[in-house]
Amino acid sequence: MSAETIVPHLFRSEYKKIIAVLCRNFGWDQLDQAEDIASETFLTAAQVWALKGPPPEPVAWLYTVAKNKARTFLKRQQVYQQKVVPALQHDEAPQTEIDLSADGIRDSQLRMIFAVCHPSLPMESQVALALRILCGFSISEIAMAFMTNTETISKRLYRAREKLRVMQVLPEVPSPEALPDRLEAVLQTIYLLFNEGYYSSCNNQLLQKDICYEAMQLCSQLLEYSVTAVPPAQALMALMCFHASRFDARLAGDDLVLYGDQDTSRWNQEFIRKGVFFLHHSARGEQLSRYHLEAGIAWWHTRPGDSPEKWQEILQRYTMLLELSYSPLVDLNRIYALAKVSGAKAGITAAREWIAGADYPPEVLRYYHLLLGTLFLESDTATAAEHLAIATSLAGTGTERSFLTRRYGFL
Repeated sequence: MSAETIVPHLFRSEYKKIIAVLCRNFGWDQLDQAEDIASETFLTAAQVWALKGPPPEPVAWLYTVAKNKARTFLKRQQVYQQKVVPALQHDEAPQTEIDLSADGIRDSQLRMIFAVCHPSLPMESQVALALRILCGFSISEIAMAFMTNTETISKRLYRAREKLRVMQVLPEVPSPEALPDRLEAVLQTIYLLFNEGYYSSCNNQLLQKDICYEAMQLCSQLLEYSVTAVPPAQALMALMCFHASRFDARLAGDDLVLYGDQDTSRWNQEFIRKGVFFLHHSARGEQLSRYHLEAGIAWWHTRPGDSPEKWQEILQRYTMLLELSYSPLVDLNRIYALAKVSGAKAGITAAREWIAGADYPPEVLRYYHLLLGTLFLESDTATAAEHLAIATSLAGTGTERSFLTRRYGFL
């Protein structure tokens, strides 16, 4: 693999891990320096690997360079004299302060997500900051996740970072008593991280399994501790397992395979069994979260065929999900389920009522036009082609645009 190919991939997967470890060691007041060190590490990689080629162990190479740059920073900055030297014995070396081992990285990521999800910040700011710093999302990707514009996200991130600095928030997991105030934002962060891997809004690689598995690993860490292994966390893990079960069937080369066209023999039964296990354990208690409902929907999607019972159950759960918290995309999914239950005509009527007098951003409108295009396919190919052409023009990435063109270009 060439440097041009591997550096962007590793940047997405490893940049945030380096940031998490450095912030845990330096504190929030050194966040800018942590980001600089991580960025310089990848700049060095791009320059060196372009000349010599990637090393046999590129990830280990990155961590070694990052550790060396961090040591240099500690020696040059006043923080080294104030925070490191007093804690060291005369015969100790400062490199022991920075743990870039696999265990250290995983621990730091989880701690930093809890630290970022501080109750003094609005919920949306907590999640946006975690996605930016610890999940490596771009401003555009965060804006897409929240269905808003990049300017709003930039301002939200700036205010959140400044508040954490002023409050001198420590990058540590809070006490058990404080966890409920943070866990909801932590779960939402993991959920959005998985979603971005499952269907990338801005990346030309529409399915990024490594990002999905990273989200599952973070959720798995939560389930290791009784205080965080709560029913919504169990349900989120079930949801991700059900989606992961269709990874192999969802791709044919570089192309996505739509749900109805997937080879069900390629669905991973082990992931489905794990999903059922976590969904069963999530049923304790009286709280019904969005993750319970979405996991139920995902479970029904692991049942082959188009039985009336299946889509009636899916429709019911989408309706309940909207009652918990409104989302235009959930509403569009509900309309699709309605069409599967009551026919395309009922879905078309509901979709046109949904759009009447509303003002939705382009990223929502493309799903609306894709839905209508799909519903019109059997009855009016000309109208279907019009809607699908609009959906294609609103595609978020070139890869998505190419996929829609190949899938519906015959119209």
